[in-house]
Amino acid sequence: MPSEPKHDATRFLPVIENEAATGRFILVCEHASNMVPARWGDLGLSAEQRTAHIAWDPGALGLARGLAQRLDAVLIHAPVSRLVYDCNRAPDMVGAMPARSEVHDIPGNAVISPQERLARTEAVYLPWAEGLHGLIARRIALGLQPVIVTIHSFTPVYFGKQRHVEFGIIHDADASLAVAIHTVAGKLTKLNAQLNAPYSAADDVTHTLRVQATPYGLPNAMLEIRNDLIATPEAENAMADQLAPVLNMGLVEIQKQAKAS
Repeated sequence: MPSEPKHDATRFLPVIENEAATGRFILVCEHASNMVPARWGDLGLSAEQRTAHIAWDPGALGLARGLAQRLDAVLIHAPVSRLVYDCNRAPDMVGAMPARSEVHDIPGNAVISPQERLARTEAVYLPWAEGLHGLIARRIALGLQPVIVTIHSFTPVYFGKQRHVEFGIIHDADASLAVAIHTVAGKLTKLNAQLNAPYSAADDVTHTLRVQATPYGLPNAMLEIRNDLIATPEAENAMADQLAPVLNMGLVEIQKQAKAS
């Protein structure tokens, strides 16, 4: 299990890596950790449940770190489990502090008072949102023209149904980068790459893009990788080798489109 995340008594701060990077990509990993800080106990879950996909996105942080290295990108990731607070959800969304995830009940989230919802929002979500916004604003000020890409993983089987998609590219209002990445992935990889799968904006999974990238008019996309393909450090590195050129070429494509328009 990971160590207790950094905090200043009541606020759990996001982790920023490679902040001096000069590349345009800001890589975002909202579900990087399965840590449940001591103040929330174990949420009524077994040790096995707290290491399962319901608590985090296995392999996502390792992949994000590999991509950050290859793309000279800055990386920001959340320090606590999404079962405490899902940083890709607004405070009024049911999924922000879910009482159930797939087939698993989350006893510690069964009844959350408005005061506890506020306490978790102030402890986890606000430091996250403020940290990411500050990172974006600083890089805009430096003239680095940020491109926001969020990194996630998903289970091969969901509610007993096999998922054949291997690489999902999801967009919110601005589809341009997602479409470019999907097109390039079809040329450069043998992955089963699909747009808006296994989720889409209709599933309320694009909160970060909508709140952090769209207001600035920044290119953005959400990536979902099936977690059996990034189950080891070696697999994470191999996937980073595949996807780094895809992201670079996707960015080149939308730059060409912008010049032509």
